[in-house]
Amino acid sequence: MQTTEQRTATVVVEWQGQLVGAVGPFVTAAPFWAQVGEVAARASAAAGVPLAVLRLLSVAGGAGGRGGETVYLAVAERRPTGALTAAGTVPDAGHPLRLRWASADGLDAEWAWADGELAALGRPRRGPVEQVRSWNLSALSRFPTGDGPVWLKSTPPFAVPEAAVIARAGKADPELVPRVLAADGRRVLLADVPGVDCWGVPADGMLDVLDRWTAVQAAVAADGPGELPDCSPAALAARFPALLERLRPELTDAEYAKALELAGLLPAIAAELADCGLPLTLVHGDFHPGNWRFDGERVTVLDFSDAVWGHPALDGLRPAAFLSPERWADVRARWVAAWRAPAPRSDPERALELAAPLAHVHSALRYQEFLDGIEPSEHPYHAGDPADEVRRALEALGTALFPTGGSEPRAGGRTGR
Repeated sequence: MQTTEQRTATVVVEWQGQLVGAVGPFVTAAPFWAQVGEVAARASAAAGVPLAVLRLLSVAGGAGGRGGETVYLAVAERRPTGALTAAGTVPDAGHPLRLRWASADGLDAEWAWADGELAALGRPRRGPVEQVRSWNLSALSRFPTGDGPVWLKSTPPFAVPEAAVIARAGKADPELVPRVLAADGRRVLLADVPGVDCWGVPADGMLDVLDRWTAVQAAVAADGPGELPDCSPAALAARFPALLERLRPELTDAEYAKALELAGLLPAIAAELADCGLPLTLVHGDFHPGNWRFDGERVTVLDFSDAVWGHPALDGLRPAAFLSPERWADVRARWVAAWRAPAPRSDPERALELAAPLAHVHSALRYQEFLDGIEPSEHPYHAGDPADEVRRALEALGTALFPTGGSEPRAGGRTGR
C-alpha cells in the first residue's frame, strides 16, 4: 500500500571486520525499513565502493515498519574512498539470534551458494547482485543472468522451507506458484515472476486467484500437515492462554479480562468451525494482494514462508485489512463461491464469521514467534504487534458472533446446500 511517511537512512560501514565510518543521513523515496535497495545504492555512491546492507541497527520515530530515522550496518567490498563520518559503536555484536544474512560472512555465504547453483544451472551471474529487501523475515536479492533475473530468498529458522510448500501447492496447480530453480533448507532460488502486485488490479485479473488457491487447498487437504506447523483452530485455542499471560503487562485490566473470556470461547469456536464443513489444509498464512502477482494474463502466488496447516478461513479473511470495503465485498463473495464448488454442503460464510477472532489470535501467536526469534535491534519491526492483534481479536468477537453475550457461539454449522 502507498504511504507518505518519510524515512531517513544513515549507514554505518564495516570493512574487514572493522567499523570505518558512516555515510548519510539521506532521505529515501521508499519509506519501508526492510526495503534496502535504495539504501545500499545511495550509501555505495557516498562511500565510493559497493556496499551491501546487513541489518537495521536502530530507528527513531516511524511506525509499522516505515518512516523515521533509521540506522543500518553495511559491509564494504573494498576500503571506502568517500568521505565518512565517525561511526560510533554497533550494539549486540555477535548476538546469538543474528540471522545468517545479517552478518558479512553469512551474507557472503548466501550469495556464494546462489552463484554456485546458477553456475551449475548454466546461468552464471552477469553483473552485481541487487539487494531488494533485508530484514528479520527474509533477505531478497536479484541476480542478473543471461536468461533474465533470478531471485535469491533466504528465510529464518521460524519460517517454513518455501520450496517444499511450493512443491506441495504446485502438484495441484503448477502455474499458480513460482518456479524453484534450486533450494537448500531455508534458502531458495526462484525464477523471475513478471507482472505487478495486485493492488488495484482489475477484478477479472485479481479474483481468479481466489478460485485457483481454493482449488489447491481442496486438492491438498488429504495430504495431511507434513512439515507444516499445526495452526488448526484447536491448536490455536490451546496455545493462546500461554501467550495471553506473556502479554498481560501490555494489556489493560479490562482487555485482559475480555481476552480471558475469548480464551475460554476458542474451543467452542474451533468446534463450530469444524461443523462448517471446510477441511483443514495448507494455509498460505499471508494471503493478500501484495503476495499475488499479475502479468496481464495470470496470477502467481508468492511468499509461502508463513504457511501452516490450518483452517482455510484464515486465508479467506487475510485480504480484508488491505482492501476497500467495496473491494473486500467482491473478494469475500468470490471466496465463498469458490469453496461451495468442492464443498457444496459447507457453510463458508459462517466460517468467515467464526474465524474472525481466531485469525487475529493466529497473527498474535505468529508475531510473538517473530519477536522470540530475532535479535533486539530488529524488535521495532514487530514490537507491540502481538498485543495489538489480541485487541483486534476482541473487536472481532462482537455481537454479530455472540449476539446474546453468552459463553457459546450462536447456532450455525452446515446449511445442507
